[in-house]
Amino acid sequence: MIAAFIIVGIFVGTISGFFGVGGGMILVPALMAAGVDIKSAIGVSIVQMVFSSYYGSYMNYRKGLLQLNEGIWVGIGGIFGGVIGARFTDLLPPEILSYIFLALVIFALLRILRSKPLSAGEEEGSFSPMVLSVIGLGIGVIAMMLGVGGSVMLTPILVGFLHFPTKKASTAGLFFVVFSSTAGRAYKLMTGTFHAVSLRTSEILSIAFAAIVGVILGIKLKDLVSDSHHRQSMIVLYVVILGLMLKKIFM
Repeated sequence: MIAAFIIVGIFVGTISGFFGVGGGMILVPALMAAGVDIKSAIGVSIVQMVFSSYYGSYMNYRKGLLQLNEGIWVGIGGIFGGVIGARFTDLLPPEILSYIFLALVIFALLRILRSKPLSAGEEEGSFSPMVLSVIGLGIGVIAMMLGVGGSVMLTPILVGFLHFPTKKASTAGLFFVVFSSTAGRAYKLMTGTFHAVSLRTSEILSIAFAAIVGVILGIKLKDLVSDSHHRQSMIVLYVVILGLMLKKIFM
């Protein structure tokens, strides 16, 4: 069973590094399909995101791909949102969490589909630090409720509203996961609610450490593709996740 979790961790980490997501959008449905309840899957996902987001953001920073200025403000909001969202995870029934997760995937897919590439001479948009913090707060709440890092919402916002290239948006998205996942993990440890997770510690850590290996592979793969191909791949990712969630909920 450990070997299976290692494979899952590498796969999720690769997705995380390539698309700049926390990996929860893949890991939560995958664990649910394996028979793990959604609240346990969310708890495991938060641990995995801490490992993959820290190392992935470190790699992006070393490569000069990570811009800290706007990301810090979004992250500050994400810290508070992550704590609030982790609290709501314990209050809402699994059925409601599943439907919120489904709505989130649909929003992300539509936002990416409707986005237009940045034209020649057009500048990327920007928000004030206060607005960025509020955005981070809202994303952090929803993200930790569902065990995702939040980049699944932040990346479509950056691409769809501010016309960021998907590669740059995914790098910023993974950096946001550092803040939201750390806050959510800390809250669950302080309140003792993480101990309700049904998997053993060895299984959780095998996923987390394997995810680091996957992140390295994912970032290297991202460097090899163009921004247009990266965007197309992101659309495919959301479609696949949407199909998994629809199957789990309605079939």
